[in-house]
Amino acid sequence: MHVIDHSVAVGTGDAVMTVTRWEQFPIVKDLPFGGMWYSVAPLGASPRDQHPDMELSVVLRGEADVEVGGRRTRVAQGSAFLLDSAEAHVIHNPSADTPLLIFSAYWMPPASGAADTSPGQ
Repeated sequence: MHVIDHSVAVGTGDAVMTVTRWEQFPIVKDLPFGGMWYSVAPLGASPRDQHPDMELSVVLRGEADVEVGGRRTRVAQGSAFLLDSAEAHVIHNPSADTPLLIFSAYWMPPASGAADTSPGQ
């Protein structure tokens, strides 16, 4: 077992958003996905982001308002959201006093036409 400890990780960012990528931990270099934690300050929002990766995010602390296509969806603490490849998004923290903390795993989607290897298929 390996522990990837958020408390000793080095994050980058500003007063509104801090990103702490897993790449700084040598033990994760062979994983088939990337990982990161990010925080958004109270009443803050992430910059608009769009990338080719799929992204699965779990809200660890607070609540997130996830904006996609001009619509905001509230995601409660303990819940997750999945962003499709190339889906533009902004993460808002609606709380006036609680920093939002999210864990995300991201990976490149399979090539189009690739066989489905999901469970039950």
